[in-house]
Amino acid sequence: MKVLVVGRGGREHALVWKIARSPLVDEVICAPGNPGTVELGRNVDVSPDDHAALVRLALDERVELAVIGPERPLCEGLGDKLRAAGVPVFGPGAAGARLEGSKGFAKDLLERHRIPTAPSRSFDRSGLAKSFLEGATAWPQVVKADGLADGKGVYICADAKEGRAAVDAIMEERRHGRAGERILIEEFQEGVEASVFAISDGKTILILEPVQDHKQVGEGDVGPNTGGMGVYSPVPHLTRRLHKQIEQRVLVPSIHALRHEGIEFRGILFCGLMLTDSGPRVLEYNVRFGDPECQALMRRWKSDIVPVLVATANGKLEDIEPPVWDSRACVGVVAASDGYPESPRKGDVIEGVSAAERSDDEVVVFQAGTREAGPDLLTDGGRVLCVTALADDLDGARDLAYTAYDRISWDGKFCRRDIGKREESRPDTGNGAQDDALATPAG
Repeated sequence: MKVLVVGRGGREHALVWKIARSPLVDEVICAPGNPGTVELGRNVDVSPDDHAALVRLALDERVELAVIGPERPLCEGLGDKLRAAGVPVFGPGAAGARLEGSKGFAKDLLERHRIPTAPSRSFDRSGLAKSFLEGATAWPQVVKADGLADGKGVYICADAKEGRAAVDAIMEERRHGRAGERILIEEFQEGVEASVFAISDGKTILILEPVQDHKQVGEGDVGPNTGGMGVYSPVPHLTRRLHKQIEQRVLVPSIHALRHEGIEFRGILFCGLMLTDSGPRVLEYNVRFGDPECQALMRRWKSDIVPVLVATANGKLEDIEPPVWDSRACVGVVAASDGYPESPRKGDVIEGVSAAERSDDEVVVFQAGTREAGPDLLTDGGRVLCVTALADDLDGARDLAYTAYDRISWDGKFCRRDIGKREESRPDTGNGAQDDALATPAG
């Protein structure tokens, strides 16, 4: 079969890497892809924003499965257009993608269906938002751009002064463009953050291995939020008991809520959670694989991914065996360009990628913000590469990943040196959540 993967980042490189390994697949096309995906399939220079061209490409190439990587084309209805043309799609339509495209919509759905989340207020005028913050008695407060902001539209504010500055940045300065036409202000939740992924065809859910991202740019979780500076999996503090609680209180009710509201959801439901003393609470939904979470998931997904993707696209997930997972740990370290996340420098020559991968059989480097110029590989974005490694435990995987990272060079390269070290400050609660995948009927 022929598979189309839409997107150009590290997530898409990881998806192409995994899909191309399937014996069911003859060819993977990536639109537009990057210098890493071209080594695994065929890149076609079609933008994820050009929906008409993507539909034509899928039809001309007789694509049997389309996998949409980024959130923006999902929110803009690319999945609906491909399905209308008869192409099976892994990824929700525009209605389901509103879970990520509008934080206000997601919050309303959570509250209507009594899914645990923080109390919040929505505003479309900056003056009203700032007045609300002036009257707040509990701090911190969290100010969020309502729309898509590439993972950077969330501000944790310690007091009213910081809150007003966040409102101005989002609504007056339009730092996040149209995403800031509305904002959400919600109570700060104390606890431990976690990311949980489930695949659903709208009737059945398949819960994937938990992974932990590191959002902030600086070591020790300081500085501005980014798209993600690194990842590790498994996550020891997510025990089987806690995993089951998340399934029962969040994942199954979320799919029920979508079905109740007439929304067919076929793709990834990515729940950002805060694990509080009173149980898991939803911070946000995403409707695609995370980046760099996807890179760790693809490295640890041991069995063939393609039957799961096809069954999801065709509404037959209940017929599929759960995936088999590699029992080893994965650590992924993001290599970023100087100036990221505000104004990353581009155009520096990258050296050492092949040497990094040759340094150990268990190292794979996924490309994201790169481009080719003649024989040279150049930086072309803030998050340039994700260096992933597998080993028997987190310490071993971290050592391999950083050793490989250090073999790569360009002017201004930096990373966080503490990826995966959060677990060292937590009690060892066991690794039970990773024993088996969970496939659960949602209706």
